Amino acid sequence: QVQLVESGGGLVQAGDSLRLSCTASGLAFNNYNMGWFRAPLGVDREFVAAIAWSGDVTTYDDSVKGRFTISRDNDRNTVYLQMSSLKPEDTAIYYCAADETLERLHYSIFGYDYWGQGTQVTVSS
Repeated sequence: QVQLVESGGGLVQAGDSLRLSCTASGLAFNNYNMGWFRAPLGVDREFVAAIAWSGDVTTYDDSVKGRFTISRDNDRNTVYLQMSSLKPEDTAIYYCAADETLERLHYSIFGYDYWGQGTQVTVSS
């Protein structure tokens, strides 16, 4: 049974930093590209960042480029999202996702096979 469990969310002030973690079980983690998505209140999930299985290729949405960093530790079956210079518009539920298709990184939710339950990030102004 595949499980993705996010952690690290919380309430912070604008300008603060936060690191999200997502630990996977039940799959061969280093055979999956991983992604982070977020869902602001009343909005569908939107792409934030993705990282290749090897960790050597990453991509970001323009709204977070330069502020967020995605990384992974294949020995710990964990992907991270380091968020800095947080803004109120970053407030959302953040989800990690696993993609078994390795040819390229996906930006769409339909490119991912497994999802976590999400962790809430709230940024106050």
